[in-house]
Amino acid sequence: MNRRVFLMSGTAAALARPIFADAVPVIKVLKSPTCGCCTAWVEHVRQAGFAVEAQDIDQDALYAFKDRLQIAPELAGCHTAVVGDYFIEGHVPASDIKRLLAEQPVARGLTVPGMPMSSPGMGGAGAGDIFDTLLVGSDGATSVFASHS
Repeated sequence: MNRRVFLMSGTAAALARPIFADAVPVIKVLKSPTCGCCTAWVEHVRQAGFAVEAQDIDQDALYAFKDRLQIAPELAGCHTAVVGDYFIEGHVPASDIKRLLAEQPVARGLTVPGMPMSSPGMGGAGAGDIFDTLLVGSDGATSVFASHS
């Protein structure tokens, strides 16, 4: 292979790579302005390398948003986020969000229902609760995506 062919093949390979392949996903979070655990979760996600756009809204607007996303009340957490085509409900660990985006399953999103004490933003590992992150399928059915102790 001569130098010109070698250089051109490298250029072609670089151009074939998607321009935004390494872009940081933006997580858009809707939360209550008075909720400290939501703010702590936002910080957890930022520290994991995500870009975060957090918006404080009143509870009625937050519940309406959850309804639009068809998040069942039993799956709800205290804040709701969207990243790509997925919703992220409640105190989902950033590692689970990264896995979701890497694997891209056919699903609506992830949820950690309620507010488990050992989830990110609620006290962290060792705070007491064992919890599961649930994957919400297109049909609304759930399955365990990850278990945390």
